Amino acid sequence: MFSCTLNGVPESHDLLEKCRLPLGLHLQPFRDLRGLKVLQTVITRCRYCRTYINPFVFLMDARHWKCNLCYRANELPEDFAWDPQTKTFGDPSRRPELQETTIEYIAPSEYMLRPPQPPIYLFVFDVGSAAVDCGYLNTFAEQLSLDIDKLPGQERAFIGFIGFDSALHFFQFDENEREPRHIIEFDVEESFAPVFSGLFVELNVFKEIVKKFIYNIPSIFERSMSSSNCLGSALTVAKNLINEIGGRITVFTASMPNLGIGALNCLEFNTAKKIAFTPQIDFYKSLALECTGKQIAIDLFVVGCQNVDLRTLSDMSRFSSGTVYHFPEYHFLRDQVEVKRFQMVLRRYFIRKLGLEAVLRIRCSRGLSLHTFYGNFFVRSTDLLALPNVSPDSAMGVQIKHDEVITASQVCFQAALLYTSTKGDRRIRVHTLCLPVLTQTAHVFSSLDINSSISLLSKMASDRAMQGASLSDCREALINAIVDPTVCYQRSLGQVGSMLRMPPEGGLQYMPIYILGLLKNRAFSDSLQRVTIDERVATFMLFKNAPLEVLLLELCPALYAFQQILYCEPNQDGHVPFPDRLPPTYEHISQNGIYLLDIGTFVYVYVGSALNVCVLRSLFGTDSFAKLDSDSTVTEIDTPQSKHLHAFLRHLQEQRGNMYAPAKLIKDDSPRREAFTRRLIQDRSDSSHSYNEFMQFLQREVSKASK
Repeated sequence: MFSCTLNGVPESHDLLEKCRLPLGLHLQPFRDLRGLKVLQTVITRCRYCRTYINPFVFLMDARHWKCNLCYRANELPEDFAWDPQTKTFGDPSRRPELQETTIEYIAPSEYMLRPPQPPIYLFVFDVGSAAVDCGYLNTFAEQLSLDIDKLPGQERAFIGFIGFDSALHFFQFDENEREPRHIIEFDVEESFAPVFSGLFVELNVFKEIVKKFIYNIPSIFERSMSSSNCLGSALTVAKNLINEIGGRITVFTASMPNLGIGALNCLEFNTAKKIAFTPQIDFYKSLALECTGKQIAIDLFVVGCQNVDLRTLSDMSRFSSGTVYHFPEYHFLRDQVEVKRFQMVLRRYFIRKLGLEAVLRIRCSRGLSLHTFYGNFFVRSTDLLALPNVSPDSAMGVQIKHDEVITASQVCFQAALLYTSTKGDRRIRVHTLCLPVLTQTAHVFSSLDINSSISLLSKMASDRAMQGASLSDCREALINAIVDPTVCYQRSLGQVGSMLRMPPEGGLQYMPIYILGLLKNRAFSDSLQRVTIDERVATFMLFKNAPLEVLLLELCPALYAFQQILYCEPNQDGHVPFPDRLPPTYEHISQNGIYLLDIGTFVYVYVGSALNVCVLRSLFGTDSFAKLDSDSTVTEIDTPQSKHLHAFLRHLQEQRGNMYAPAKLIKDDSPRREAFTRRLIQDRSDSSHSYNEFMQFLQREVSKASK
């Protein structure tokens, strides 16, 4: 949730340079938490640097405390000895603020620029021929109908709908009518709302009418023949419609905008020449920045196989604190696994918590400062981020730099998220991290946190690509991220030579497998044939915004041999054991086994052709390998083995931070077998090293760099 790339901070820039390791933070500020302490009390802050009191301050006496960031003395409030949890007077150190590294306050009115606004959910959706052909409107309407009673803050919420193809489709709700009035606006060059009321309405008042309308959306547009897309015009109207209040615009598109404001040209993307990931036009970035100023966030769902130029469209989410979701294989009839993934992602999206009108400020101890931010937001100042909406599933990164030599024995970082809940109260969630100061290179090398470091490196590489750097430059930078610190480590030992030596402690020894995963990933792969520009950009956006658990599985998938524990007896607690994680290589695969490969967004269930008939029957309800339906979802049946398999799948989802990934069946004679084997990153492919070859390559690079 809040971690540093190093478990200790070098005392100076010179010491960090001697190690060439990344220094930065990984933060998921609004993550779902169990047992979060929420206080409605006087908020105690340093009167000099405005740090919130936290477990790492120094209590000088019963009336004074010293700030752990600026080291200045402050007075404690008179009632600070009162514990709001136990409702007793006592030792101030018992206070929740001095016990919990993450805590949330209900903020008073001075933390508000205006009264809390109601949440507005405005859906802007493609109704052109590509959208109708892939059938996403069916899943969207079905899932929204199921979850509309669970939308956050629905007792205060407003809702509205705008469709687009070659025209703009507005829906005006009226309490005296059973269904909304469908207004079609063909002038998409000068976008404006055709009426002044009823385009977004109170959900509680209009719920039954809205539910009926949602149910009818697929049938309203089932005969759409238009291949045009005026998304930019629709977004302009949507922004103007809610700019007085703010809210969330949810966009669905199945094709590239080619008409009206923000129209794009269809370019030839996959060429052997340099691939550029910069946007065609700045319209969507400018729109997002205007939305941020009006407290509006834009989330983008791209469905179907058509190119939409995500390089350009992703700007609408990137600069407005939104998220990009990509479903390139979605088709309502042809790919039920992708349909299931779309359905479950929508479910999570509709019902999860939502923070409105948020700002995030990160503070550092004296001697350190923030350098560069990575994620989806607008940087308002050197330490302040604007987030019109904040999601529990969104993460970010930031590089840290030294301003001076640190003389203290420890440093602290504090991230404070100020937001409005959908219930209408202003809240502050405060995260504090304290780390020791390191003075020796050996300690710096052994302190590397591999998870946070890989998260930061993937964000840096993605950001560099989207700012115009070539893929070869990005790949070279990733290789240098492991070569440079390895050279520095060997020099610190005085053992420069042909041997590849890494610290026995710390995360540097695990970095090669993750760097190899990045180089083989579709985002940075040098294979031009199999990967579209949209797929690469969608992965860049995933790296910039995804929770840590999903990001790491995307780079280094988790392989499990399920047949090893298929018939194991329950332990003393009544739990059947789960299989151990295996290295992602085909060496562990046999034709008489069944394997699970968790890649973060899917779990591939790989079935060998020689799998025992009894196992087939107990897991899938069939006695023939030939009858298995490859590329299908794996459904639970009433057998102990099937229940055990699905219990393990649920366990994997919990480890993934409850991010849903559908189980997809792949037979070892299926044409889709390559989708499974391609993610076994330790194996050699036509265009990339095996893990052993990569280690030999690194050894040569380290040897060259040492000369």
